[in-house]
Amino acid sequence: MSGESRPAQLCRRYNITSSVLYHWKKQYSRGKFNNEPTEEGALRDRIEKLERLVGKLTLENEVLKKAFQSSLSQSRRNGKSSGYGGASVLPSAGGAK
Repeated sequence: MSGESRPAQLCRRYNITSSVLYHWKKQYSRGKFNNEPTEEGALRDRIEKLERLVGKLTLENEVLKKAFQSSLSQSRRNGKSSGYGGASVLPSAGGAK
């Protein structure tokens, strides 16, 4: 981390692969070795957590849309009114503006 040695020199000196060295460096920057994470590492962790959350919510949203559409079409086949007066309650593919 100090920059005194080049990554290739460290790999040769300690007989490790460069992927292991970069993995350890990434973990260190995120505070995984009982050290304070660097600001960049902490921000990267936060971004990854938020990206996972967005993915999870997007998947849940898609499942709910499909379930609602299926329920709505089943109600129509059974001759029941949807109670929405034929208006779509789902947002357009473009989302809210």
